[in-house]
Amino acid sequence: MVAMVTGANGQLGQELCRLLDEKNIDYIAAKREELDITNNEAVDIYVDRKRPDVIYHCAAYTAVDLAEDEGKEQNWLVNVEGTKNIARAAEKVGATLVYISTDYVFDGTNEAEYTENDVPNPKNEYGKAKLAGELAVKKYCTHYYIIRTSWVFGQYGKNFVYTMMNLAKTHSTLTVVNDQIGRPTWTRTLAEFMIYLIEKNPVSNIYQLANQEKCSWYEFAQEILKDKDVEIKPVTSAEYPQKAYRPKHSVMDLSKAEELGFNIISWKEALKQFLAEVSKSS
Repeated sequence: MVAMVTGANGQLGQELCRLLDEKNIDYIAAKREELDITNNEAVDIYVDRKRPDVIYHCAAYTAVDLAEDEGKEQNWLVNVEGTKNIARAAEKVGATLVYISTDYVFDGTNEAEYTENDVPNPKNEYGKAKLAGELAVKKYCTHYYIIRTSWVFGQYGKNFVYTMMNLAKTHSTLTVVNDQIGRPTWTRTLAEFMIYLIEKNPVSNIYQLANQEKCSWYEFAQEILKDKDVEIKPVTSAEYPQKAYRPKHSVMDLSKAEELGFNIISWKEALKQFLAEVSKSS
């Protein structure tokens, strides 16, 4: 089996490629400079030439706040049109498509956990584009897996964990939002699930994957910096305004992934393993 990874130089893409290497699975790393997913003809030619059995579609525009204004067009171009191009090309060569979506497809007003069957209602441009990407995958692909995830952190690229660690070096006090609740996701856990789906080969469906247990950004920051000499103060979303709407309670139900037999560790355990890895490599 040959896999193809779009966005292979991104945060998730690099983690996935590393895991594929560990598992000795052949793959094509389609980096941004090698494949412009917004160019339909280029995508068709590239995928037809490589003829992968599975495409892990990790490429995405993830600047959530910029997507509200100056990045709005690019957000739609990459996350919707780019996904359409990849989906159609995957179908032409009979490849299974694994598409990464987001908890931002929900409005965050549900106090219970969101299931895959709950009606999406995105409130920001990024969420709207990722939902449109989901619909494109369903429309064009016979065999696919859509994975909604949330609060992603990992070794490669920018993320909340690195931001907190860097701020703690220069600040004695940090303020972090305490009224947005969700599930952090380690890229390693997500990459493992992506490969697991292909190995198990269940019917095409939407799945939700994050690490176990929920928290606020404030609680997440506390755990990240618990060994650092820094004070963390909780604030409300109103005290920390951002361009893009953030769901207040976007905790996703993980039971469908668990029913497949996939073991999901807690976000605290994931963070512990990640920080140990970062410490070892620094």
